[in-house]
Amino acid sequence: MLMAIDVGNTQIVVGLFADDGGRGGGELAHHWRVATHPPYTADEFALQLSQLFSLDGLDFGVVSGVAVSCVVPPLQVALREMTARRLDAPTVFVGPGVETGMPVLVDNPRELGADRIADAVAAFEQYGGPVIVVDFGTATNFEVVSEKGEYLGGVLFPGLEVALGALAERAAMLPRVEIVRPRGILGKNTVEQIQAGIFYGYGALVEGVCAKLRAEVGPATVVATGGLAPTVLSASPVIDHYEPWLTLYGLRIIFQRNTPDG
Repeated sequence: MLMAIDVGNTQIVVGLFADDGGRGGGELAHHWRVATHPPYTADEFALQLSQLFSLDGLDFGVVSGVAVSCVVPPLQVALREMTARRLDAPTVFVGPGVETGMPVLVDNPRELGADRIADAVAAFEQYGGPVIVVDFGTATNFEVVSEKGEYLGGVLFPGLEVALGALAERAAMLPRVEIVRPRGILGKNTVEQIQAGIFYGYGALVEGVCAKLRAEVGPATVVATGGLAPTVLSASPVIDHYEPWLTLYGLRIIFQRNTPDG
C-alpha cells in the first residue's frame, strides 16, 4: 500500500492507498488526522505512525511506497530519517527536482509549499482546468491552475484559527470562541458576533477572491479542502466540490510520476 503523509503547521494527515495492481493505485483505504507537535524525532514519528496503523490492525509491513509533503523543515529531516530506517519502500519527498507533471509559472517555484502543488496536481487531474483550490488550514490558500494544467499562482490569507487567535491575543476583552455557524449574521452577544465574522466573513472572502480569479482565468471549478473547510462550506456557494483528502491524492499522483512501478 502507498502511504501518503502531509505534514502541515497545524495538522499531519496520513493515508494508505490500496495497491489494486500497482503501488497505491487503488482507493484511499485508511486515513488519519493528528495535531502537529514539533519537534518530532524520527523515533517519535515511527511510534505515532505505528500506533495509528494499529488502530486499524495494520503494521509497517503493508507499506510498499511512501509519498511525503512537508512544510515544517525540521520535521522533514526527522521524516527522512524515519522512512530510511523503518520502511523498506521507495520514498518520494515533494520538492525541487521532483517530477510533478505541472509547469509552475511563478517567480521562484522553490518557494511553493509541497502541499500546495500536490493540491493543484490532484485538482487538475480530477476536474481539469481552469481550477481553483481553496485550502482551509493554518493559512487559507488559493491555488490557480490553467486550462492547460499550468500552476499560475495563488493567494494567501491568514487561516480561521490564526485570525481568531490573533484577535483574542490583541483584544483583552474578546474571548477565543468555537468556530461554528452562528444563528445569523446579526450576533446578539460577543461570542456570536465573532462567530458571524468568521463564518460569513470568510465565506465572503472566498466568494470575492474566486470572483476576481475567475475574471483572470475564465470560468473555473472551485475545489475546497483542508481541515477547517467544513466550517465555512455552507457560507460559500461558490465552492463546487469539497475534497477532504485532496492533498493525499496529489501525493499519490506525484509518487506515480516519479517511480517506475508507481
